[in-house]
Amino acid sequence: MSRISTDLSGQVAIVTGAARGLGLSVAHSLAGAGAKVAMVDVNAEQLGEAADKVRAAGGAAESFPCDVTDSARVNQVVEEVVGKWQRLDILVNNAGITRDTLIMRMKDDQWDAVIGINLRGTFLFTRAAARPMMKGQRGRIINMASVSGLTGNPGQANYSASKAGVIGLTRTVAKELAGRNITVNAVAPGFIATEMTAALGEEILEQVKARIPLGRMGEPQDVADAVLFLASDAAAFITGHVLTVDGGLTA
Repeated sequence: MSRISTDLSGQVAIVTGAARGLGLSVAHSLAGAGAKVAMVDVNAEQLGEAADKVRAAGGAAESFPCDVTDSARVNQVVEEVVGKWQRLDILVNNAGITRDTLIMRMKDDQWDAVIGINLRGTFLFTRAAARPMMKGQRGRIINMASVSGLTGNPGQANYSASKAGVIGLTRTVAKELAGRNITVNAVAPGFIATEMTAALGEEILEQVKARIPLGRMGEPQDVADAVLFLASDAAAFITGHVLTVDGGLTA
């Protein structure tokens, strides 16, 4: 449950990668604040179950299966969302994958898959969502970056490059859309307790915790709260910013 109180009643949000993990937590938080949430993910069955969970908690949510690298489908999803709810106020570009390995072992398809979903997907949804937001003269675009995009991380050349690209995209689009009252920001999580980080194994996770000044892994809700803040009126004068949520890891 979100620890931030804000009223998003009447607003419409799109959250990509919403079937699980950070995306599902973000969808819950936005819906809990009163927004109607269009949940997007490539896994249609898992997405449907996730949307059911949000509705069961009292939120308004619908599932929109989509491959975020498919330009035509991305445009269609945005059109469907606006057609259903007559507006679009918030976009959270959260969909992302990892294909970790050292650069000398990295295959072309491992590079392409990560850049495609993490960076191209963010670009495609940002471009599509900007149209109705510009028409409405208001919007919040929040992109999921990573501390890996700020500092680099061995074994993650593709992931770090994609997230650094997301940060560059965020700062540029923030300047392009500011005149239309649209803010564009990024959240850069550190090590968050999700299925993605659980795959690292307990020994590595203990080493990670030792590097974090606050001495613990983050929780998905820590990231969701940051997204909710940036989506709220309290963040109306913040744009082009990268908000790290990392327990002091990059301090």
